[in-house]
Amino acid sequence: MEGNPRIENLELRIQTLEARSIPAQHTLGAAFVQSGIGLHTGLPVQVRVLPASVGEGRSFVRVDLPDAPEIPARIESVGQTLLSTELRVGEARVRTVEHLLSALAGMGVDNARIEMDGSEAPLLDGSAREWAAAIAQAGIIAQSAPRLIWSLQEPIWIRENDAFVAALPAPELRFTYGIDFDLPAIANQWHSWSPSSGTFAEEIASARTFGLADQIETLRAQGLIQGGSLENALVCGSDGWLNPPLRFANEPVRHKLLDLVGDLSLLGEIPTAHFLAYKASHNLHSQLARSLNELRTVSH
Repeated sequence: MEGNPRIENLELRIQTLEARSIPAQHTLGAAFVQSGIGLHTGLPVQVRVLPASVGEGRSFVRVDLPDAPEIPARIESVGQTLLSTELRVGEARVRTVEHLLSALAGMGVDNARIEMDGSEAPLLDGSAREWAAAIAQAGIIAQSAPRLIWSLQEPIWIRENDAFVAALPAPELRFTYGIDFDLPAIANQWHSWSPSSGTFAEEIASARTFGLADQIETLRAQGLIQGGSLENALVCGSDGWLNPPLRFANEPVRHKLLDLVGDLSLLGEIPTAHFLAYKASHNLHSQLARSLNELRTVSH
């Protein structure tokens, strides 16, 4: 006697659902420490990143301030976004957090306590490579609760002149970024990355921040990039890069994608969607994260 096709199909669907188990939350297997100088302040700072309990998320603690105030790494905490992302609660602030947050999110760390003895995270080599390496060495361990999984059901677009950010419904998580500069060494670049096709550590983490040589003095006069140098940032002029070689042919746009992952990590859990950005900024990244957060609040 032949089997019942409806029953067989139902059994297949049940097996598929069982196979698609919801991943657990993860934290660090051990604490680690990194030290360096801030990009904008130029001041030395030490960061200690520790494991955190289920559901605590990622948060910063200013151990140099009275009562060690805690600043959740959430979109609600975003203050200013001029050339970096700043988080604040009351008078307590932490700045240029995007590289560390990108590494934590990209490496799959949901819960972490980040203790800082200064106001700005260290720039290190200008990328997230040293953060990712330290996370890998500390280890990542599964916890006893499932990770929040959510998917985007409708597209979101935010535009400023010819720059934009968007989130589109998609079957898997993907990030696509484009930049366009008049300087021939940068010109028009695009990069698309999905965690399913390559690891964050290999594809994104090593991409360094970059700047334009003709803007350096103006920015420094404004009190910015006091800690920037040819050792921790790529610098491009009309005749090309001042400090080659590049780690990737399109290293600048990969770094912009790195920043986007860090800024979207302020949602706690990045939704399953295709994120698309062109000539965007920390401000546009944050606007998109806020819109997604509002959509999630309404839909739940």
